Amino acid sequence: MKKTVKERVIDYLVITLGSVIYAAGISMFLDPNNLAPGGVSGIAIILNNFIKPINVGTIIVLINIPIMIIGVIKFGFRFLCSSIYAVAVSSAAMEIFDRTVGSLTSNPLLAAIAGGTLQAVGIGLVFRTGATTGGTDIIVRLLRLKFRYMKTGTIFLMIDGVIIAASGIVFKDLDIALYAALSLTVYMMMFNSVLYGGSEARLIYIISGKRERIASRIMTELDAGATIIEGKGAYTGQDRDVLMIVLRMRSLPEARDIVREEDKNAFMIVTKATSVFGEGFKSHDEEEL
Repeated sequence: MKKTVKERVIDYLVITLGSVIYAAGISMFLDPNNLAPGGVSGIAIILNNFIKPINVGTIIVLINIPIMIIGVIKFGFRFLCSSIYAVAVSSAAMEIFDRTVGSLTSNPLLAAIAGGTLQAVGIGLVFRTGATTGGTDIIVRLLRLKFRYMKTGTIFLMIDGVIIAASGIVFKDLDIALYAALSLTVYMMMFNSVLYGGSEARLIYIISGKRERIASRIMTELDAGATIIEGKGAYTGQDRDVLMIVLRMRSLPEARDIVREEDKNAFMIVTKATSVFGEGFKSHDEEEL
């Protein structure tokens, strides 16, 4: 679905913000403490140990060139423009942060947590616009075409795990590798939250003799749809309708209050719905991350 000029401007503003946040995590926390939590940034930090005259931002650009070429072949020129912009902004921001700010802490524990968090927020914002910060982000998108059943975060975890192991060998320091693993764990938790958190939903099944009243209140008070499914009790053989509702995570407490107020004997099942397409949720044309 083609985006309007306004939507594209907003996308590039988000890409800019995400790229700067990502760069801050690398330059101010991870790189100064030799923490290589994965991705091209992790590879660059490892390589920088051997080629000190070239800073991490420049190494990232050099690694990205062949990967970008593959990306444009698979995803097109529009993808290339936004991703090149993200790489340029993040690399420039790293250069600026290196020269003006430097390391904000020498404590590897604090650096792992802060760096992982900033990386996740930055890359998550960039991913939500359909762009990448280059490097393994593009490799992950390529793998997602092949393995659509795997979450983006899971593929990141597999690739980054190998890079963390390599960092432990190169720096000959198990503590550094473990701190990098901690950073990756923080990164994965935050990344999934940024990437999927806004659209996370809950699927609710309610069996109650007061289903009409419950459905009416949920539709009115929570502005959510409800569907009645015909069912039958396996033990009693009696017909029992089941109320099915999909809600945003933030509306779940209110839904539970409604059910409790209307029927304390109701049977309520709540499950996670990681992807919901249709009115009020994702468009069917929207790219699945």
